[in-house]
Amino acid sequence: MDSKEYLINRGEALRYLNWRQALPKENQALFQKAEQLFLEAVNPKFYYQVYPKEELNDLLSGEDIKKHLQSAEQVILLAATLGAEVDSLIRRTQIEDMALSVIIDALASAAIEEVCDLACDELEEKYAPLTLTSRYSPGYGDWSLEKQDEFLRALDAGKKIGLCVNSSLMLTPIKSVTAAIGLLKKGQAKGQSTHDCSKCNLYKSCQYRKEGISCGR
Repeated sequence: MDSKEYLINRGEALRYLNWRQALPKENQALFQKAEQLFLEAVNPKFYYQVYPKEELNDLLSGEDIKKHLQSAEQVILLAATLGAEVDSLIRRTQIEDMALSVIIDALASAAIEEVCDLACDELEEKYAPLTLTSRYSPGYGDWSLEKQDEFLRALDAGKKIGLCVNSSLMLTPIKSVTAAIGLLKKGQAKGQSTHDCSKCNLYKSCQYRKEGISCGR
């Protein structure tokens, strides 16, 4: 997909901004400026590899991730990023125009999910008729963030898409995602969902939860 317009999800960006009403006319121009600057800066990339699950025993440590992948014989490791220029844009606009920066940050948070969804669409087509589980990321449940470095090394993500992790276990670029996805045999049920909002690191600040819904991850 050549166009980057698919990255703009204004509805989700407004949700991140906790804006429940229609965007006022006086904010339209600022939002459009934010979208234009974001599209100029963003460089979306994703990379994945498939592994036999038994090869990832050390990486997939934690009862929650094991339960999530219990029916899978193979596991996809996926990494996605919006690129370093988005981080730079957010930092620069924080100095120049905080309101603009906040909107760009929300657009970026929504956009990285669009990249992941695009990757999953590709995976579903590539591995049909197998079934994919939902994405499950380090830091969720009891799958420790300390596994982030091992995850990236397994994918050679630094070389493939420029994605690294710092000493604080934060991904760099910041607007990035890593996730494991189980590959199930044709017709095999996904099993009971392991989604539990109370285990999420964003539980206290999550806007979805405050509205009585979930992100569905």
